[in-house]
Amino acid sequence: MSELPITLMSTPRGRDVWSILQEALRAVDPREAVLNSVQLDGNVLKVGGRVYDLADFDRIFVVGGGKAGAPMATAVEQILGDRVTAGVVNVKYDHLLPADEMPRHIVIQEAGHPTPDENGRKGVQKMFELLTDLTARDLVICVISGGGSALMVMPQAGLTLDDKQNLTQLLLRCGATINQMNAVRKHLSALKGGQLARRAAPAQVISLILSDVVGNPLDVIASGPTAPDTSTFADAVRVLKDGGVWDQVAPVIRERLEAGLAGKIPENPKAGDELFERVNNVIVASNEVAALAAAARAEALGFNTQLLSTYIEGEAKEVAKVFAGFAKEMVRSNRPLPRPACLIAGGETTVHIHGTGKGGRNQELALASAIALAGWPDVMVVSLATDGTDGPTDAGGALATGETVAQGLQKGLAAAEYLGNNDSYHFFAGTGDLLLTGPTNTNVNDLIFVFAF
Repeated sequence: MSELPITLMSTPRGRDVWSILQEALRAVDPREAVLNSVQLDGNVLKVGGRVYDLADFDRIFVVGGGKAGAPMATAVEQILGDRVTAGVVNVKYDHLLPADEMPRHIVIQEAGHPTPDENGRKGVQKMFELLTDLTARDLVICVISGGGSALMVMPQAGLTLDDKQNLTQLLLRCGATINQMNAVRKHLSALKGGQLARRAAPAQVISLILSDVVGNPLDVIASGPTAPDTSTFADAVRVLKDGGVWDQVAPVIRERLEAGLAGKIPENPKAGDELFERVNNVIVASNEVAALAAAARAEALGFNTQLLSTYIEGEAKEVAKVFAGFAKEMVRSNRPLPRPACLIAGGETTVHIHGTGKGGRNQELALASAIALAGWPDVMVVSLATDGTDGPTDAGGALATGETVAQGLQKGLAAAEYLGNNDSYHFFAGTGDLLLTGPTNTNVNDLIFVFAF
């Protein structure tokens, strides 16, 4: 991480807090996660409980996408070396590695996120070209991580990139969860929802997956390009209608989804399809790994520690009230943990955008926590996006204490007004309490920490 927020620099245990956050990120380093999950012994490759004799394969291709794509691809090449025939992996802009750490046989294509762009489509087109006319003597290794849904974009025939871009913005603004967003995306894409596995057949496929979705559902992470699709056209329609955006999406999108409902377009491949007998989907790191590592570090530093859950979801400002309640209880009654205490949770909240400000779900959660904790001593709530970019900002999140609201007022910043305008970024920029990590090149959901000192 690049720099300590002002509050951590002035808090006696601030550097301990910083150390806990760093340990969480270190534990889900994408390169190490791949190296720990894939073993090569001579010509024998061992991955996810399966064994592959590389003498059975003439070519090995590497494809995929996500914010962690560059270090994951580098790790694959570190293991296989010149056995890699070629590859293309899409990553978010500014998520490259230093030149001397980049892979030699795999093209790393920068592309847009969270709104897909033409570079993302071009990268997928290159992947499709590699995956043409494969045989059973080909091996395809996919590296998949959070952000892959937007980064690996290939609209179905008849849809344009503009249609997909506008759809993404509508889904973001209506507060759709990642599961809901991906249910829609999978039914408008030529790659998602198991369709990459279908395109690679009859080759063997190994997918190395860094999960950024609560519960690690394979079909939701990056919209499941190599996993059976559990969603349907009906689910996609329901998301758009329940979100109030059905009438705002492009007519061609409505026409495709309605055709799917009527059975005129086949569903994506489902569980039981024989093509998945040749696919090995392996989770290499997840939110739980990061949370457990943070808990171990907190305990080593003398905190009474508990991991509450890695399934946290809901509106960020409402979830914040719950965690503020935990902080108050520990200060007042030493429950559920005696002080010094550290409660840890993981997951992914959502924000319904009503204002015109700038921020992300972690910053909004921190600001709502600050309001709920105003005046309470010896407490802190930290909310961190593990990818280092919370929403459309350069911050990874923010932290709040019982003094944050008062500190804001001293600078002319009214916390409630900023929260009402979804402008948490500018509030915390003013108080100096943004978490500015820079891109971490990993992505395993968000982490929330509640401290009572």
